[in-house]
Amino acid sequence: MNTPNNFGARRRAAMPGRHQDGVTLIVALIMLIMLTMLALTSFSLGKSTLQVVNNMQLRDAGIGAARQVVEEAISNTNFYSNQANTLSNPCGAANTRCVDIDGDGTTDFTVKVATSCVKVKAIKNIDVDPNINAACLTSGCTSPGIEGSCTGDSQCVNAVWDLKATARDAVTQSEVVVVQGVATENNRDDIANICK
Repeated sequence: MNTPNNFGARRRAAMPGRHQDGVTLIVALIMLIMLTMLALTSFSLGKSTLQVVNNMQLRDAGIGAARQVVEEAISNTNFYSNQANTLSNPCGAANTRCVDIDGDGTTDFTVKVATSCVKVKAIKNIDVDPNINAACLTSGCTSPGIEGSCTGDSQCVNAVWDLKATARDAVTQSEVVVVQGVATENNRDDIANICK
């Protein structure tokens, strides 16, 4: 005779695996959580990589804007005569240029340039090519007959300048600084008050 307890025992014996009571569901949930975490990590890594690439592109654009303004400053005739206003038609403050990198009509970078003279070295008459720069040739004597007054120096000097351009991004306000040195040949009277 079958009792209710014996019937349940036989039924369980006939259906193996029935005693797991939701273990498969728990394993499936753990796997789903792990896959979700993997997807989130991949998304986060991709986003941070994209930010790094964007930052590098902005940095390169800032360096390009700064170099453009440095070249403009060196080419300007005010470079030697008026250090406070090296750039013609500045935007905003003196020695400041607004640069539109992408050509959309809005300022992408504001570049401020500062110039400073590092050193001046007299050019000797013997080193001057009269075919190229005859105006540099002088007697080299300030007071003939006085010992030490005949130096052999020409009227021209070699000047070494440092130009520091700071490019500021209009959106992020991040800055890139470019420092460039330049050597020029000048008449010593032209830069006597600027570079000593």
